[in-house]
This record gives sequence, C-alpha cells and structure tokens, in this order.
Amino acid sequence: MDPTTSPKSKTAIKMKRADIGPFLTAISAGNLDPKTELDYRSPFMLLVAVVLSAQTTDVAVNKVTKHLFAAAPDPAAMVALGSAGIGEKIRSIGLWQAKAKNVAALSQQLIELHDGEVPGDRDALEALPGVGRKTANVVLNEIFGQATMAVDTHIFRLGNRTGIAPGATPRAVEDGLLKRVPKEMLKPAHLWLILHGRYICKARVPECWRCAGAAYCVFKPKTLAPLPIAARQSRLPADKLIGKKRPVG
Repeated sequence: MDPTTSPKSKTAIKMKRADIGPFLTAISAGNLDPKTELDYRSPFMLLVAVVLSAQTTDVAVNKVTKHLFAAAPDPAAMVALGSAGIGEKIRSIGLWQAKAKNVAALSQQLIELHDGEVPGDRDALEALPGVGRKTANVVLNEIFGQATMAVDTHIFRLGNRTGIAPGATPRAVEDGLLKRVPKEMLKPAHLWLILHGRYICKARVPECWRCAGAAYCVFKPKTLAPLPIAARQSRLPADKLIGKKRPVG
C-alpha cells in the first residue's frame, strides 16, 4: 500500500505545514462559511440529525427528518412521540431501532437536565444517549462556533491520503488537524474537508484531475482524468469497438 494512504504506516508522509493553509484555501472554493448538508432549523434538530447520521448518508437522514421534525420539532414533542413513534418515521435508515431509543432518551434528558436546550459544553453533550465525540464536535462547531474537528470517514481518509494529518485512529487524525491547521481556519476546515472528501477526494477513486489543492497533496500517483468515450474506443481492437462487427471468415 502507498505509505501516503496507510494510516498505520510508520513512514506516512506529511503535507508540509506551510502548504496546509494554501491547500485549505484551494479546496474551500471561496466558501468562507460552509454549512452542513443536514437539514435543520434549531440546535435540537441538528443534534437529532447528527445522531441519526451515524453510518447513514445526509441525503437519507434529510428524507426521514423532514417527516420526523414535522411531528416533533422540539424535545417535548419528541418525548411525546416516543421511541416507537420515532422508529416509525426513521425505519428507512440503518440502525433505526437503536437510534429511535437514543433520540427519545436524549430528548428526555434535555428536558430534565437542560431546560429543553442543547448544551454548549462537550461533557454535557457526550453524556446524552447516542452522542459521542464526533456528534458533539459537529454540534459545537455548527451551533456554537467552536473550532472543533469531527472526524468522519471523509476526514479520516483525507487526513491520511493528503498527508494533512496522518493517524491510525480518528482521534489521532483529529489531534493532528487541531495542531497543524492554522487556527483562523480551524472552524471552516471541518466542513471544507468533509465536502471535499464527499465530492472530490472520493474513497474508491480520488478525482485528482479536478482537485484545486492537488499541487499541495502528497498522494501519489495522482488520478488522471478519464478519457472521453471516443478516445477509449479508439484504443480497443477493431472487433471490440462499439458499432463494429467481428469480421466473418
């Protein structure tokens, strides 16, 4: 395996610290204040959406929260709906039964311990059912403007592939990013990296040919742009070309 993509490699190559700022500026595409792609209208809705997003795409979460939030827009309504009612509205996403129980329980705790408000404290957030470090980081970043780094599968991949912050675990990548990313860029960098990993630096084949930050990335060899269909066909034997027939005889 290429050492630039192996989180366990002792020889993992790091992006030059001086290149990190220019790399992030390049991939930001001028979006100075990026927003999550999860749909929400309140801190409570974001918290619930992030809990539901574990091992699930934002698109899938948005489909179920549209109906869930219409029925239960706040903790009191969510508690009234109950885990069974929540489950009925989120059955199409993975782990829906456990998630329904957690959403009902965290809603109850928000009422009992925080007057129905989402706390802006890490320890208080992580004490809620279904809320781990990554979920707390998303809420603290998006709602409370804190410079946190929620390392999901995209950021973990980019941390190792680009060399911006190689690490064997999500926490190692998070700590590396917090140390290496320029402080003034930490808050937006979280979403810049997620969106870049989702749409450009994809898991199976990174689309290096359209990456604005490719010049700073340590990943090698860079993926070349795919050939147009006509060019690909011209490389095939005559009997394999589209519209061509095998010679008879």
